[in-house]
Amino acid sequence: MKKMLLGAAIMGCTIAARAQDVKTTNNLTISGYAEIYYGFDFNRPANNNRPGFVYSHNRHNEANLNLGFIKANYDDGAVRANLALMAGTYANANLAAEPGVLKNVFEANAGVKLSKTANLWLDGGIFSSHIGFESAISKDCWVLTRNISSENTPYYESGAKLTYITNDGKLTLTGLYLNGWQRINRQDGNGAPAGGVQVYYKPTDKITLNYSNYLGTEGADAIRVRRFYHNLYGIFQLTDAFGITTGFDYGTQQAAKGSSINYHIISPVAIARYKFAEKWAMAGRVEYYEDKNGMIIATGTPNGFKTTGYSLNVDFAPVSNALIRLEGKMYNSKDQIFTRNYNAVGNNAAVTASFAVSF
Repeated sequence: MKKMLLGAAIMGCTIAARAQDVKTTNNLTISGYAEIYYGFDFNRPANNNRPGFVYSHNRHNEANLNLGFIKANYDDGAVRANLALMAGTYANANLAAEPGVLKNVFEANAGVKLSKTANLWLDGGIFSSHIGFESAISKDCWVLTRNISSENTPYYESGAKLTYITNDGKLTLTGLYLNGWQRINRQDGNGAPAGGVQVYYKPTDKITLNYSNYLGTEGADAIRVRRFYHNLYGIFQLTDAFGITTGFDYGTQQAAKGSSINYHIISPVAIARYKFAEKWAMAGRVEYYEDKNGMIIATGTPNGFKTTGYSLNVDFAPVSNALIRLEGKMYNSKDQIFTRNYNAVGNNAAVTASFAVSF
């Protein structure tokens, strides 16, 4: 399950408010987003679900809604609030553990500015994850589908956060008190809080640097283990047409409560994007994810989850608020963790097409 919510230019995707996409009355802004997709998995899963570590665009051989939401934002400079309600296969997969109507909450938070002279805010509620450079809003990311580390770190989180932005807007510092690892409600039996920090630095319009971390516990108090996760990324727009994003995740988790032995996750990723015409762009991604002991992705195989991924997508933007995309993706695993015709295999290939509109 994974990381989400729209408040997130901090997420590394180029999420920007466009005047033609929103309707504003006084201090209230109404906006929305919808993305339909069709995916075909060449392993032809019998239940029409893509592999278990995939949460976005995860249905095989059907046209469906990945994510659609309507959002209201209020900001008068002293207080602010966001409320967005959603539907789609993304919501079904990522919020499966949340109770009742919370499954349909994309964002719900409110904040107050703590200083008249400094850009210091205290916000609470449900908001986008502070980890990673990709969000649930595919249209605003360089590639159609998410990388493995994005799919398996929080898309969303709940709690409270304190945010400070320098007057020149180049540096953002955030401290967070959270209910857990991608949780709206705290896990039953777990009484320990979680938290994290984010340092987001944009020295120029063409460079973005970020470090985020998370520290919390998994499991009920009697057996809970400590998880410490780090995410670093950089976005470099080398020319007006060509850019590179690089990221690296490293996480540890105790093997058992009180143990000095830790399990480890490593995940590097690199994406290159080239805009070769006014309305056309293409992007390629290479990634690797290693989780030998099943800290997040359990396989039950000798080497655990050790998987390399490749993808290539082509984008066409007929108008500024719409995007048509086509992507091919391949996973290669050290162990035979995938299934084809009820047989274990070591690779998985898929093609995905999508049409997204923001308004």
